[in-house]
Amino acid sequence: MNRTYEIMFIVRPDVEEAELDKLIEGFSANVTNGGGEVKSVEKMGRRRLAYTVRKFNDGFYVLLNVAAAGSLITEIERRLRVSEQVIKFITVRMDEEEKRLAKVKAIRDTKVKRSAQPIAAPVHAAAAVDTEEEKKPVAAAPAEHVATDAPAETVSAAV
Repeated sequence: MNRTYEIMFIVRPDVEEAELDKLIEGFSANVTNGGGEVKSVEKMGRRRLAYTVRKFNDGFYVLLNVAAAGSLITEIERRLRVSEQVIKFITVRMDEEEKRLAKVKAIRDTKVKRSAQPIAAPVHAAAAVDTEEEKKPVAAAPAEHVATDAPAETVSAAV
């Protein structure tokens, strides 16, 4: 059963353009000879790596979209692993990724639908509270100084 995969690999920066094209053609030939189909090849160019990989700070990024069986992908990954020119690679099964993205989108849509509904009850309750507070009379302000019969205490500092 053929499934869709994305294979991204990074090639050493000291590889020449002709060698890079030959490497890509070799992997594409492996896919087609194994019964798969190369849907697209995208050379993303030379980019800086986020961290040092095999003492390299940059490399050529290549993205292959492939429709193939799982056993063929395992063979391609083995060839990527043993190739000295490839310093890093990753394979993603796209049908699983598409399912995951559809699920996330469905969850987001339900959240938006829930929040889009007007909430009438709390608004009316808040308005009722405001009107009750407005009707209450304001208490008189307390006097600032109240006279008492008790003598005031004084504190004297010893010199």
